[in-house]
Amino acid sequence: MIHLWVRAEARSHEQRVGITPEGAATMRKAGYEVTVEQSTQRAIPIEDYRQTGCNIAPEFSWVDAPDDAIIFGLKELPDDGAALRHRHIMFGHAYKGQPSGQILLDRFKAGGGMLYDLEYLTDDDGRRVAAFGYWAGYAGAAVALMCWIAQQSGAQVPAVHAYPSATHLLADLQADLAKTGSMRPNALIIGALGRVGTGAADLCQVMGVPTTKWDMAETADGGPFDAVLQHEIFLNCILARPGTPVFVPAAAKTAARRLSVIGDIACDPDSDFSPIKVYDQTTSWDHPARRVHDTPVLDVTAIDNLPSLLPAESSADFAAQLLPHLLTLDRIDQGVWRRARNWFERAVH
Repeated sequence: MIHLWVRAEARSHEQRVGITPEGAATMRKAGYEVTVEQSTQRAIPIEDYRQTGCNIAPEFSWVDAPDDAIIFGLKELPDDGAALRHRHIMFGHAYKGQPSGQILLDRFKAGGGMLYDLEYLTDDDGRRVAAFGYWAGYAGAAVALMCWIAQQSGAQVPAVHAYPSATHLLADLQADLAKTGSMRPNALIIGALGRVGTGAADLCQVMGVPTTKWDMAETADGGPFDAVLQHEIFLNCILARPGTPVFVPAAAKTAARRLSVIGDIACDPDSDFSPIKVYDQTTSWDHPARRVHDTPVLDVTAIDNLPSLLPAESSADFAAQLLPHLLTLDRIDQGVWRRARNWFERAVH
């Protein structure tokens, strides 16, 4: 019997989960054993999982789980350097030259475990089978707009927090935007045809922000892209990959520009392929924006767990996409799981 162990998230503010109680019940009916750890911050109460018949385990007890359990989480593991002996399903951020990624891979090598990176679960055509993209785009656009609103009064954006729903987020944002009168920034989205870009565009539309939408056709010539500097907000929704053009060069800090907010929703600043060269560290919930230049002002927002601002919607959306593939864990040497394993094996050998 395959044993799926749903761990608690170690990162502060991370309220998302990759499987809902309904999904856990479906897996149990299909013959899987499901254990769910208690969590002090998960958006879905543990009692909802208990009522489906799942095993309930203490928070962070996965380290003592049976060797054959498959540990399922979303964000990074505790940074304690311990060797990893289990098979893990998670976002590893380990295959693009990230320094922290190499440390993670070394821990798997030391323990003999295996990483099935959620970013690399792909179908036969190379498309991801499950992603938080839409809600990342939606929340990322919201944080960038918060940053622009704060700039209008000479301030920097304050700490952000999770919202019970998108409706609550929009209500707060509308109230803050009203303080600027009729002023609205214009925005440029690169990657507008993807899920991330669609979420960003939807938020901008609801908030009355005029938006220019670019995708692969508009960036095919490789740049430079002067239009980026002529918009007040730039939203990057393109994952960094080899060959990705530079959208914002380091020289943009001192260039003539209207641009004052960069929302790097893809958020991969320590990758060699990052298309935004004016910063190199993510931002946080407590400090959502990094000011990279003072005159003229330029702020970068780059929170790498944006969908957690809307944990209920984003968890339900992602879990629905992933569940059909979790139900194939009894064939883990085939299909999406085999392809994800191939990435891991190439990285560690």
